[in-house]
Amino acid sequence: MPSLFRLARIRVTKLRGADWYIVLAAFVLILFGLAAIYSIDLSRETELFHFKKQLFAIVIAGIFSFFLATSNYKLLRNYSLVLYLFGIVLLLAVLIFGTTVRGARGWFVFDLFSFQPVEYMKLVLILSLASYFSQRARPQFGLRECLESAGITILPIILTLLQPDLGSAFILAGLWFCFALFAGMRFRFILALCGIFSGVFFLAWRFLFVAYQKARILTFFDPTFDPLGQGYNVSQAMIAIGAGGLFGRGLGFGSQSQLKFLPESQTDFIFAVIAEELGFLGVVLVLGACVLLFSRFAFLIKTSRDNFSSFLVVGVACTFFLQILVNIGMNLGLFPVTGIGLPLVSYGGSSVALFLVLLGIIQSVVIHEKRS
Repeated sequence: MPSLFRLARIRVTKLRGADWYIVLAAFVLILFGLAAIYSIDLSRETELFHFKKQLFAIVIAGIFSFFLATSNYKLLRNYSLVLYLFGIVLLLAVLIFGTTVRGARGWFVFDLFSFQPVEYMKLVLILSLASYFSQRARPQFGLRECLESAGITILPIILTLLQPDLGSAFILAGLWFCFALFAGMRFRFILALCGIFSGVFFLAWRFLFVAYQKARILTFFDPTFDPLGQGYNVSQAMIAIGAGGLFGRGLGFGSQSQLKFLPESQTDFIFAVIAEELGFLGVVLVLGACVLLFSRFAFLIKTSRDNFSSFLVVGVACTFFLQILVNIGMNLGLFPVTGIGLPLVSYGGSSVALFLVLLGIIQSVVIHEKRS
């Protein structure tokens, strides 16, 4: 027992070297997310079920994040291949044994909790690509590196599209693209990728996308295409954002969310709930927390002492950036609705666990950089 206490004290002592600006930014995002979920639960007579479940997931993921932060993150590189293969197995298994949620067969649903394997895949893809590029990337990013790294990414993308989950597949593809840009991918490769993407999109439209996904994309280009279906979601979100004013209508008093005009208000459109109930001030605080996160990520990338650390931070930063960009873009009608949540804010145990684990890894990088 004394040895366990001593071990815990050593881990807590290590936190003195943590980046507390990152902790502050994460705390603000989690706080706004919990406030919005609490407000939504008030109107649904669910005895705060979603709020309690989200809080439980945050506590469990926070404890795991603490242990990662006080451990040596470089050990993850040794297990990146095993973790990657396990992620592929999970993506295959969910296609066979998974439960369909919101049109995608991408969940394992148990009595007390559910698990979305693609969130785990985002984590292990970051580790795998960071490990690959730190060992093999050259000063001039060549065709070999492009094909090999794309090969690591393409299988998870295909398995995610088969669910079908267009939004998560986009995040995985965007993650690889960010890694490749940071590694120095040449302009002609970017042009070739545009052509490949066009061909893949055409094939996916013909053979993979289901009706509701096609409707989402068509509604993005023409909001009047499905005004009572997919177009309805975006319209209600924009009404909610515009109705918030400077200080908002107050928690529990947003007409769009409380009267259930706004669909998926606790996941896809939680940003609109915050904008309506907490107003422009709430939006500024949420975006300010995001900017603070990215400023710390940029500082870490600049000051990292080895390639693996810098690529690891790049992967985490790009995952946060892509999901924030897509989610807020969905709420503003700038992107098609793809089911991507706002990091640390939207309801979802798998999602909040992913981002808290990523921040735990980042804190481990910070602590070890300071010690070295």
